[in-house]
Order: sequence, then C-alpha cells, then structure tokens
Amino acid sequence: MGAVSVLSWLPLVILVVLILVLLVSNIHVVQQSRAYVVERLGAFHTVWNVGLHFKIPFLERIAKKVSLKEQVADFAPQPVITKDNVTMQIDTVIYFQITDPKLYTYGVEHPMNAIENLTATTLRNIIGDMELDQSLTSRDTINSRMRSILDEATDPWGIKVNRVELKNIIPPKEIQNAMEKQMKAERERRESILQAEGQKQSQILVAEGEKQSVILRADAAKQAAIMKAEGEAEAIRQVQQATADAIKLLNEANPNDQVVKIKALEAFAKAADGKATKIIIPSELQGLAGLAAAAGTLLEKEKPESPAGEPAAK
Repeated sequence: MGAVSVLSWLPLVILVVLILVLLVSNIHVVQQSRAYVVERLGAFHTVWNVGLHFKIPFLERIAKKVSLKEQVADFAPQPVITKDNVTMQIDTVIYFQITDPKLYTYGVEHPMNAIENLTATTLRNIIGDMELDQSLTSRDTINSRMRSILDEATDPWGIKVNRVELKNIIPPKEIQNAMEKQMKAERERRESILQAEGQKQSQILVAEGEKQSVILRADAAKQAAIMKAEGEAEAIRQVQQATADAIKLLNEANPNDQVVKIKALEAFAKAADGKATKIIIPSELQGLAGLAAAAGTLLEKEKPESPAGEPAAK
C-alpha cells in the first residue's frame, strides 16, 4: 500500500522538478557591454541590456548575443592597382563598434564578411585614383576617406567604424629594388653635399684664421716699431738733456767770455727794468744784444722825469 502511494506521487514530483528546471533555465543575466536580441514566435520582440531577464519558454528565444565592445578586424592583404598601373598588396585594420544590436542582427547576413568585402572595394577605388608615390605618402588621407565611406555604408547595419589603418603597403619586388636604389642615391647625394659644405666651411675658417693672424702680426710689428722709435727718441732726449746739464755745470764752474757777455746782457736788462727808458749797450755786447733785440733799445713805460739839473743816467 505504501509502495503504491509513492508511485502515485512520483510523476507529480518529476513534473515539478522539470518545471523548476525549465524555469531556472529561462532565467538569464546579461553582462556588462553585452546585449541579447530576443524573438517571440519568430519575430523580433526586444533587446535585453544589462541585468536579470526571464524568457518565456517555447514562445521566446534568444536570437543573437551581441558584444558592444570596440572590436578589431584585421583583413588579409588585398591586391590593388594604382593610377599608373602598379599592382601592390595592402592589408587593412578596422576598429568598429556595434551600436544597434537589432540592426546588426537583421541588417545584413554575415556582417564581418560584408565589412571585409566593402573594405576591399573601397580601398581599390581610392588607390585607383592615386599614383604609386602619392599612395605611399598619403596614408592619413586614405585612412580618413575609407573611415568616412565605411562608416556611412555600415550605419544601416548598426555598426560604427571608428578607425581605419593601412597596416602594410607592399609594392612589387622590382619597385622595391628601384626605390631602394633611389634612396641609396639620395643618401649618397646628401652625404656629398654635407662633405662639400664641411670642406667649404673649413676653408673659410682657415682663411679667416690666416687673415686674423696677418692682421695681428702687422699690428704687433707696428706697435713694436712705434715703441722702438719712442724709445730711441727718449734716449736721444735724455742724452741731449744730460749733455746740456753737463755744459751748464762746466760753464758755471769755468765761465768763458761768451758766458760773461750773456751774464752782462742779463744784468743790463735787469737794470733797465722800470728804471730807464733807454740803454746804451757796449760794443762788445752788441753782437749778443742783436740776437735779443733788433733795435738795441728797450721801450718801457714812461717814468716821471728826473729833477732839473740832474743828468740822465748813462
């Protein structure tokens, strides 16, 4: 009897367990930077964002789990032809982010393949309008144009293209060899120019040094000649002064007739100073006096006349 009662409860227990398992399996927690696209009866119903969500069993299903983080797509090198008919390989890197999970789910089939093909065709169109040299030196321009075109084209797919970078530009082997030779020739030309400029500056500096050296030597010779002449002149003056001093001393010790006459002339001049209007010089002094006065008389200021009857001094 007890066994029968247990068996009668067993289906109910199993049913309850199944219901609990079913309910638990339909509870979903959406993580940060993720979104779930939910369909009900095959049609789009809603988008689950971060948090706890419950899915109705058998009626709803999660159509797609979408990451909202920025993603990187590195595509294989694509052959492109430049305006001057040079074929080269270019591989691109795209940084994109899903902004609308609904459009990303229902906008295009295989979104990554669609982005890769769109990138390849856009790159061919842009490079086709450029020559080889221009394409090698215009990476920023190419990146900007591609990002603008791809961002506009992928907007209906719920994708935003943030950046596009040309990872590698690989020209043909013969073009690479020619470019290497050109770069080598350019480096050699710059080296020759630098060497020539260095030699020119060196010669200029040497010439300037020689010029300054000649000027300094000439100035030194000039100063030496001036100092030598001044020294010789000073020596002559000192000799003449010493000779004059010696003659003076000798004349004072042993006066001769000429010295006596000069002294007498000086005495007559002192005697006439303020005391007489005329001086009669002896004949023996007239030769010396002629050197001092052409007329032989000295004019002085007029003095009061002597008293009457006194003869004038002779």
